[in-house]
Amino acid sequence: MDLLELTAVALGQKIQKKETSAVEATQAVLNQIDKVEGTVHSYVTVDQEGAIKKAKQVQEKIEAGQLTGPLAGVPVAIKDNMCTEGMRTTCSSKILENFVPTYTAEAVLNLEKAGAVIIGKTNMDEFAMGSTTETSAYGITTNPWNKEHVPGGSSGGSCAAVAANECFYALGSDTGGSIRQPSSFCGVTGIKPTYGTVSRYGLIAYGSSLDQIGPVAKDVTDCATILNTIASYDKKDSTSYQRESYDFTKALVDDVKGMKIGIPKGYFGEGLDSEVSNAVMAAAKELEKKGAILEEFDLGLVEYAIPAYYVIADAEASSNLSRFDGVKYGYRAEDYKGLHHMYKKTRSEGFGPEVKRRIMLGSFVLSSGYYDAYYLKALRTKALIKQEFDKAFAKYDMILGPAAPTTAPKVGASLADPIKMYLGDIYTISVNLAGLPGISVPCGMDSKGLPIGLQLIGDCFQENKILQAAYAFEQTRAYKSPFDK
Repeated sequence: MDLLELTAVALGQKIQKKETSAVEATQAVLNQIDKVEGTVHSYVTVDQEGAIKKAKQVQEKIEAGQLTGPLAGVPVAIKDNMCTEGMRTTCSSKILENFVPTYTAEAVLNLEKAGAVIIGKTNMDEFAMGSTTETSAYGITTNPWNKEHVPGGSSGGSCAAVAANECFYALGSDTGGSIRQPSSFCGVTGIKPTYGTVSRYGLIAYGSSLDQIGPVAKDVTDCATILNTIASYDKKDSTSYQRESYDFTKALVDDVKGMKIGIPKGYFGEGLDSEVSNAVMAAAKELEKKGAILEEFDLGLVEYAIPAYYVIADAEASSNLSRFDGVKYGYRAEDYKGLHHMYKKTRSEGFGPEVKRRIMLGSFVLSSGYYDAYYLKALRTKALIKQEFDKAFAKYDMILGPAAPTTAPKVGASLADPIKMYLGDIYTISVNLAGLPGISVPCGMDSKGLPIGLQLIGDCFQENKILQAAYAFEQTRAYKSPFDK
């Protein structure tokens, strides 16, 4: 078997058994990047020299018996909104084109302690604002399954890199579906953990009450193993939660007998592509064959999730992005007259159209006279949506549905109609509003040869339930790569 076809855990085992090395694996990834990056464009920054140097250091520690973990020596890609000391971190925005952090995000630090080899930083929608990885200031990423289609977003670079074998796994961030939707579009597995499970320290914020870091990989075993490594309590993050257990790999059991799975009727109505619907329901039937109990039910307030999300996320974004003004770091405009003109010119030139749109919307809903009418109402709606999920989880172990209403759209099709792009997040956004865990697992292909993703949603801190069900479903089908075609 080709080295690049291995999962992260399988590669880690081979490295420990001395059947290959961290250096060989890193070189194989760098060779693959040279081969496909010209068309896929998964990365903003590739640190070839640094990756090889790190791989040699890690290999020495493995041979000395100092690094024995499952991810030691395995190459990883990091989404470009997580700070990495000494490596450029841009959020795929012009305004941070020259920003090199002096510290590393806690989740990335946890990977480095485990012996991971960082290859580089992946492309994304600018400041994670978008669903296609087309709003990046450094060019679009394409879908490895079909270069005429998008990989999804905002973690499209991370998901495309995994699908194209340009890394063995990657980290993404999920504010409204930004791990699960591109995982669905690229035919890989991605999990958004419960809010507070993975430290947000070092993650450049979009919507602070919604953002969560999570893994993207080839299978459920990889995702559980990566989550074991990156999840931790962090006193530097005020939203970090001290959990009783951080062992997610114990959920890797092929057994769903007696599990109650709720299927929201509203998820399978108007707007859902028939091929996606059929593939997701076929996946549900596979779980039923294994002993799970399926039941349709009404999940209320689904139609209010998108407006509530965009009011809250954009309000938080307008506040979070006010720090990028050309004074302390990042891009600064030339030829300005006075401080206020420098602010205006820097932000006008530094931010792209989608980011400006969301900053303006966020500033509007927080402004005097509109705060109560929009922002407070959205917060109340968020609380009501959480209550609806609480009612559902009193009855069901998990909720099953699609990760996205369609397969990956063509490049250029979404940006022409931003509202349509926002509506594409219908199945993922509620999970972030309620702080819940959700996982996307490949469950089929459409007639165009594009992947379809199954989404499983759990109650807070119940990652192990959805990981177990996802693992059980995964046993019914083999992983497919764009290179299998």
